[in-house]
Amino acid sequence: MEHTEMLVVIYSLSQAADGSWSIRRAGTTLFSQLRLGAAIQLARDTARDEHMRSGRNVSVEMPGPASSIRLAQYARQATVPQGEVA
Repeated sequence: MEHTEMLVVIYSLSQAADGSWSIRRAGTTLFSQLRLGAAIQLARDTARDEHMRSGRNVSVEMPGPASSIRLAQYARQATVPQGEVA
């Protein structure tokens, strides 16, 4: 039996010292100088688009007081083999 690890692409929001927000993916800043609402919406749209194009599992996260807060998650649905009940 082959073990395959599910990779998740993460878009993360981070706040700058001036209060603006940026969107990062794999350590690269994609967008910056955004207000929080615009940053959340753009990150969700971008993540959804990547999921639709690639089929990868993609999530959007932002820092919280104790840990990251997941704002969105786009994942492939598990398929159930014929004859089995989910």
